[in-house]
Amino acid sequence: MKVRDALAEAARRLCATSDTPRLDAELIMAHALGVTRDALLLQHGEGEAPAGFEPLLARRMANEPVAYIVGRRAFWTIELGVGPGVLVPRADSETLLEVAVDHFGARAPAIILDLGTGPGTLLLAALSQWPQARGLGIDSEEAALDLARRNASDLGLETRAQFRLGNWAEDLHDPFDLILCNPPYIAHGAELPPDVACFEPPAALYAGPDGLDAYRALADQLPPLIAPGGIACIELGAGQEPAVRSLFEEAQVTISSRRDLGGISRCLILQA
Repeated sequence: MKVRDALAEAARRLCATSDTPRLDAELIMAHALGVTRDALLLQHGEGEAPAGFEPLLARRMANEPVAYIVGRRAFWTIELGVGPGVLVPRADSETLLEVAVDHFGARAPAIILDLGTGPGTLLLAALSQWPQARGLGIDSEEAALDLARRNASDLGLETRAQFRLGNWAEDLHDPFDLILCNPPYIAHGAELPPDVACFEPPAALYAGPDGLDAYRALADQLPPLIAPGGIACIELGAGQEPAVRSLFEEAQVTISSRRDLGGISRCLILQA
């Protein structure tokens, strides 16, 4: 079967599994061919579909995330290696970087902290944005930190990025110009799509009966770490801003928020 025909058939089969069946099929086919998606669309439509495409497609039909199947995910201006055991980077999280870019303007943060860094998503994106910055990523899982270090090396950022095992901001005392954090915020028992619930790490998703446990820890630890003129950007789940804002109201910080492209209040902003 030719590539273009295999893509059409795969997109049809994926309709019951994915909200983006054609995109998923193209990304998987490009991976099977060992080319970029752009090259696939421009050059490979009339070629023969590779034998390896069908097994990969079967994994997606079983709800495995495309990012795990192809081992990569684009985020901000970079591409990250991802895999089982780390949260798949999502476009919603780019809202935090948009806020930071607006805040610093022509300036640049010198020192950046990423709490719950996973594969280095927010820290490495920020370091790519500000070439003179350096930063620290904290995560509670060594497997995530190993992947973050590999991503830093692949991106040529290993001399500016450090990664450390830790529990949020415990044992940190020095201030940071920019703090980024995408904590778990799903309530235990909440219904999630199968490609999330069955594959992504629970520790990166769930945060207690109300989804606020991570925010409670951050409210105690984070405000003293914001340098003068600095900012902290914390990702929010849909509808969580009022509850999370109330947790930080006793801290001596200015609180605001930013909506994502879908109109959801996605980033809680703390300024010293």
